[in-house]
Amino acid sequence: MSLAEIPVLDLGPDWPVEALGRCPDRAHALLDGAQGALPDALARLADRMARRWLARSGAPYLDELDRTAAALGRPGAHFLNVSYEWGCSTVAAPGLQGGAPRLARVLDWPTPGLGRWAIAMRLKGSAGPWAAVGWPGYGGVLQGVAPGRFAAALNQAPMPRPVGIYPADWAVNAARTWSRPRLTPAHLLRRVFETADGFATARAMLAEAALSTGAIFTLAGCAAGETAVIERTPDAAAFPEGPALAVNAWRSPRLAGRPRGEDNPGRLAAIAALAPGFDAPETWLAPPVLNDRTRLVFVAEPVTGAFLAQGFERRRPVTALLRADVA
Repeated sequence: MSLAEIPVLDLGPDWPVEALGRCPDRAHALLDGAQGALPDALARLADRMARRWLARSGAPYLDELDRTAAALGRPGAHFLNVSYEWGCSTVAAPGLQGGAPRLARVLDWPTPGLGRWAIAMRLKGSAGPWAAVGWPGYGGVLQGVAPGRFAAALNQAPMPRPVGIYPADWAVNAARTWSRPRLTPAHLLRRVFETADGFATARAMLAEAALSTGAIFTLAGCAAGETAVIERTPDAAAFPEGPALAVNAWRSPRLAGRPRGEDNPGRLAAIAALAPGFDAPETWLAPPVLNDRTRLVFVAEPVTGAFLAQGFERRRPVTALLRADVA
């Protein structure tokens, strides 16, 4: 059976709203999967709370999110755009035969449909052209590539343990985020792609910005040795030693928290052995990196702007393999 193609859209500066206008069915299908059996009243409440928090934080994309919500005509847009916490495995490493760095990321999340309804977007910012793989109606960036500059991806960070009991930890951390109206990690990564002129600037921006929550960023540049993992708390950054590998657990010994995702040691060992080429994922993607929550594979080469992407559900591809570039 042939698999559906991931659409490639050439979009302008208002790209989240424009992508929604061109792919409304995908956006509605994604929200249907994300909300499940959640009553509309609760979805509206979550949306109102998310918008209030964004307004308090002076979110730079709030007007855009308001227009996205109006175009959708249903609750979910504001809450979706603050739900950056995606589990994943990521590596930034030299390409085959020790060439320029490449970035490979495997995105995991329980919400169904993230693989099936993904889109690729070719975009332009003040620093030059770039591309992201995301979803219509979602204005953050989780993975992307900017030719001649860098590629980057965002991983979910461990949860702080203020109490030591999961439900209590979750509630305390939610309250702390609510009281800390700052830029979300996914919106920071978008700003970096739009404005950073190269690897060094991107690394500094990801390390220095005040954030609403913790995050793990993986960054690959265009020159040998330009790879980095930036482990972020809301107010500080750490740079783990060794290869640029990221899962959902801290590698820096001075950071502590409750790891997210499953089998972080196994995934870390598996991606450490990965040489990120441009072969189809079926030739290299295997458990535990491939798991029941795997939704998207993305590989990018920043020196050229070439990238590939493929959607997954239940450990099987649900889209054809996309090979594209930013030009």
